Amino acid sequence: MLKIGDQAPYFEGTDQNGEIIRLSDFKGRKLVLYFYPKDSTPGCTAEACDLRDNYHRFIEQGYAVVGVSRDSQASHQRFITKYSLPFPLVSDPDTIILKLYDAWGEKKNYGKVSMGTLRKTYIIDENGIITDIVSKVDTKNHTAQILK
Repeated sequence: MLKIGDQAPYFEGTDQNGEIIRLSDFKGRKLVLYFYPKDSTPGCTAEACDLRDNYHRFIEQGYAVVGVSRDSQASHQRFITKYSLPFPLVSDPDTIILKLYDAWGEKKNYGKVSMGTLRKTYIIDENGIITDIVSKVDTKNHTAQILK
């Protein structure tokens, strides 16, 4: 399990435009790396729109924002277009990045247990160190949890 003070695991994945996004791309910048279950679902849309609506605050404080889910690049493109999201979304269909960041695991839904994406956000500093982990995400007020 990752914890505050750990070096963020190196990752690379493909965004909605087919561009490779790497942790090393953010060296010298702070990063909000958020994991979410599925494009265009109510909770994921609320979370993405809260981050979008406050994006200027992240930029002002030196943060980049990147979302990660199992959805395809095409799904990410539609999600970004529909909601005017200003940040990249990485496609992780094989759950490689999700597992690296402890964002893949058992979920209970209506009493049924299954494996799935755990909604989780990591705040990573300019040197790649995890400075905060938000495990209980308030989708409508996520920015407040991050920029407390």
